[in-house]
Amino acid sequence: MSVFESSTKQNCSTCIGSERVKLDVGFARNQFPAFSDPGLSKSAFFENAGGTYPCRQVVDRLIRFYRERKVQPYGEYERSIVGGKEMDEARTRLAAAIGVETDELSFGPSTTQNTYVLAQAFRSILRSGDAIVVTEQDHEANVGPWSRLADGGVTVRVWKLDPETGHLPICGLESQLDRRVKLVCFPHCSNIVGEINPVRTICRMAKDAGAWTCVDGVSYAPHGLPNVRSLGADIYLFSTYKTYGPHQGVMAVRRKLGKRLPNQGHEFNAGYPVHRLTPAGPDHAQVAASAGILDYVDLLNDHHRGTGIRPDAQCAYVAGLMREHETIVLKPLLDWLSRSNAVRLIGSDKAEEKVPTVSVLLDRPGQTVAAALSAHGIMAGGGHFYGVRCLKALGIDPTHGVLRLSFVHYTEADDVARLIDALEMVI
Repeated sequence: MSVFESSTKQNCSTCIGSERVKLDVGFARNQFPAFSDPGLSKSAFFENAGGTYPCRQVVDRLIRFYRERKVQPYGEYERSIVGGKEMDEARTRLAAAIGVETDELSFGPSTTQNTYVLAQAFRSILRSGDAIVVTEQDHEANVGPWSRLADGGVTVRVWKLDPETGHLPICGLESQLDRRVKLVCFPHCSNIVGEINPVRTICRMAKDAGAWTCVDGVSYAPHGLPNVRSLGADIYLFSTYKTYGPHQGVMAVRRKLGKRLPNQGHEFNAGYPVHRLTPAGPDHAQVAASAGILDYVDLLNDHHRGTGIRPDAQCAYVAGLMREHETIVLKPLLDWLSRSNAVRLIGSDKAEEKVPTVSVLLDRPGQTVAAALSAHGIMAGGGHFYGVRCLKALGIDPTHGVLRLSFVHYTEADDVARLIDALEMVI
């Protein structure tokens, strides 16, 4: 099974009969207000892994909610009722899009906080001597909260990455799994390495060993919302502000596990699955605006003559369009970096094996190089990106950091050519 197995079915969905459909990038870019801003039009955006531009559909819904429906939702009067219905619409549509039941999906202020709350819930059902597995490849959000469970006697086992390539070898998990392991936490792809991990295989291995799985999908979801049911994950986490939406965290927790986890919300909400893992009230406007992400997906599906009827099928079709375009646009950048003697490319140099999140080590700190690129109209990032453990495992000083170049489907080939020209001047 290949390292990019989790996206194979999605890529096939771009075929209609014998005709190969390609993403209409111009049409997609027209859905993002940022590209019509005169100031932003002079720059090329390569820090999408930190947060994408929001699409027009999300912006319109957010403005409408604040302008017309910014009242306590679920009340007895018209504006309150409509506001509540919009929030319910976002949950219902997003759950259907990623292949889970509506009561299996919860919103929270961020993925970091959602993971922390989940860890506190697990603290109550794990016993001293139980073990969990975390990886060296992860963002701190999917390592730190789980690692703190060691305070209660839980053994934390570390699935190590290859220090040369950043790859997360399956044999490393095999050596960790036994009947003491109750939970395996890993990324769909790392926000530093970018390589797509074989989620289905990992989830199957964990299940066979009697363990649950928690998949951090924050760095993968921007490149196509996945089908969580198909992946076999018990928990899947991602952030809407990295998938063209508002600043919310989404967590899908399969019903059987959700019922077993103790209530972390208000006592009177214990009987409501969508409230059990959200201690604080949600941001009503941002939850409602998240439905705009699905408006955008639907629009892309219809524009490209997608044949799927179910929301998850439409998401798979659109994800295939996105991934194919990203792979084509990414290849010249990886080729240039692979030929350069001035950089160390982190992760695979094969565009098919990774998302377009590319990290490189240079002789200067990552932030310094990012600042130099800014003078050439390139918006990129430098630092450790909360992947401190990952960088240390790769033998990189987190204070020195890496230069990270990340994009999504609305990035054009000309943007990458402009980036390469700037890198030649700066490096």
